[in-house]
Amino acid sequence: MNKVEVNIGNRKLSIESGNLARQADGSTLVRYGDTIVLTTVTYKKEKKDTFQDFLPLIVDYRELAYAAGKIPGGFFKREGKPRDKEILVSRLIDRSIRPLFPKGFNQDVQVVSLLLSFDQENEGDLLGIIGASTSLLLSEIPFSQPVAAVRIGKINNKYVVNPTIKELELSTLDLVVSATKETPVMLEGDGKEVQPYEIIEAIEIAMEEIRKIIEAQERLAIDVNKLEVPEKLISEDFAKEVRELIEEKVIQAYQIVDKKERQENLRKILEETFNLLKDKYPNCESQIQYVIEEIAREYVRRLIIKERKRIDGRTPEEIRPLSCAVSVLPRTHGSALFTRGQTQCLVVVTLGTKSDELIIDDLEGEGTKRFMLHYNFPPFSTGEVKPLRAPTRREIGHGFLAERAFKYLLPSEEEFPYTIRVVSDILESNGSSSMATVCGATLSLMDAGVPLKKAVAGIAMGLVKEGENYVILTDITGTEDHYGDMDFKIAGTKDGITAIQLDLKIQGVPIKILEEAINKARIAHKEILELMAKSIDQPRKSISSFAPRVFAFQIPKDKIGAVIGTGGKVIRKIIDETNTEIFIEDDGKITISGPNEEAIEKAKSRIMAIVEDVEVGKVYLGEIKRIAPFGVFVEIAPGKEGLCHISQWANYRVKNLASEAKVGDKIFVRVIAIDEMGRIQLSKKAVGVIDDTKRKN
Repeated sequence: MNKVEVNIGNRKLSIESGNLARQADGSTLVRYGDTIVLTTVTYKKEKKDTFQDFLPLIVDYRELAYAAGKIPGGFFKREGKPRDKEILVSRLIDRSIRPLFPKGFNQDVQVVSLLLSFDQENEGDLLGIIGASTSLLLSEIPFSQPVAAVRIGKINNKYVVNPTIKELELSTLDLVVSATKETPVMLEGDGKEVQPYEIIEAIEIAMEEIRKIIEAQERLAIDVNKLEVPEKLISEDFAKEVRELIEEKVIQAYQIVDKKERQENLRKILEETFNLLKDKYPNCESQIQYVIEEIAREYVRRLIIKERKRIDGRTPEEIRPLSCAVSVLPRTHGSALFTRGQTQCLVVVTLGTKSDELIIDDLEGEGTKRFMLHYNFPPFSTGEVKPLRAPTRREIGHGFLAERAFKYLLPSEEEFPYTIRVVSDILESNGSSSMATVCGATLSLMDAGVPLKKAVAGIAMGLVKEGENYVILTDITGTEDHYGDMDFKIAGTKDGITAIQLDLKIQGVPIKILEEAINKARIAHKEILELMAKSIDQPRKSISSFAPRVFAFQIPKDKIGAVIGTGGKVIRKIIDETNTEIFIEDDGKITISGPNEEAIEKAKSRIMAIVEDVEVGKVYLGEIKRIAPFGVFVEIAPGKEGLCHISQWANYRVKNLASEAKVGDKIFVRVIAIDEMGRIQLSKKAVGVIDDTKRKN
């Protein structure tokens, strides 16, 4: 067993290998505090017979319930399909290591990270990234440049390395940075309208810690013979022959702005070329496609670097044409259509009650979530044919990123006691659909009357870098994402950044370039926000007539029992009689939802009658519960009865109360006294000017 240790963020990080999972091609155990993650890598030894120009990398991160001393819920009492959090961490690991594999390596690789122990303070996501890098270094897999990751928070204007889960609740920044020794490779985070310089400062602090972790990995790694990677994926003679046939045609196709038309043109080029060469080169379709891709890549990048032009005619800083519309669906609570070039999303908001909150059962504990943003990417958005199945990893990841953009801008539950669900359906996609979702969600939330603190916009920044020459692109299309080097998604308000996500296809980007990209994104944000404001510039004053009505208020904790009643008798009666839903929390917060304000007000008044102390001299509308020879017992509030003595019934002598009242009658009574034992004395005759018809309700 080999083991290295290093101090990161005032805690010890240890990495060891050689003891567990020894039949894997590489395995490491990473420990931080009492959180432990085992990460293994394996690869298929058999080389593929068919041509393949991409890396089939599978990354799976799993949190085992026993890590936190828990037994899984559900009927089967065992771990099932991955939860959203596990998928998001799997994506973090994948995006951190994928750019560092050499071009041409195409054997199947699987990375598995298992959370074995969880100390409720340190998350396992960073350990999964560190473990994956170290395990790859220890294997034969051609992965020679290690990567590490840290999380940076900001608490009381001070940067914190790897803040604990509790510390993150106080932080105005949550940024995960993955990097090699020299440059960042992946970023993921959100912030409370942070400034560009804060992001850069956080990255620079992270780089210092990352270098220490990488040096520890290198001390652990031994000399391993790495697999050889072919320099050329296809023969030069074949590539030359195909280029002579199609190079000009492909370049002409990429001068077509419309994505659908361009793709159809390229499909015909592929089909015609294959028919010409299939006798000489059987099964060469994928190789021809590879040559087409290489020609396109060279042309698109050359156009940008040398002429500072893009295939759709825009300058590097230019945003595609934008259009916005709100209230596009008549019966939804809020809706918006946002279009940017050939990317279009329909975003719909639904307002729900307390019972609609998402119940969360994570290793950290149980809880609820009142804001959800779901992103759907149907196949027709790119003209494809695919079965509709459960949400993909990409859909979950894009939805989570867009959701993070609103983290610090949503109204508190006290201000707006609704459960909020946002659904973004991508109707057309040609790049940056997640950032279009952020824009559309802002419009839709405002249309629904959700009191957002500020509007948010999103933009995707790209990069083409050749040696020391580079061009940063604002608002990239799918083609520029595919052939470019960077996809840097940045969301923010007019005052600061709220969410970022960086993915690269090259092995790192200098911090200077990232800073320039962030500053250009801020310029784009302001331009987009100005256009969005023309459709709707502030939340509507009232919610849709089709939305449920919700009201929340606070009662003293010592009154909760009285409101609930023995066995829930009192609260159930109020719910049944007012046709509402009522939720009472341990701190005395009560949330009432119902079909209209009248029902809610009725339920609220019933509860307040219980909560409020009975006042001497105050008149109440009560219900007769019992009749005795000496008086009538009247319930003036749920669980609160008083006695109206026969002498206090009327201004005349009453011989028989049974002849003047019956159980169930509603009468007005005045509280005339409360004795030392808390018994309430009532008077009907002291009510005064209230007439008899009102007394009978």
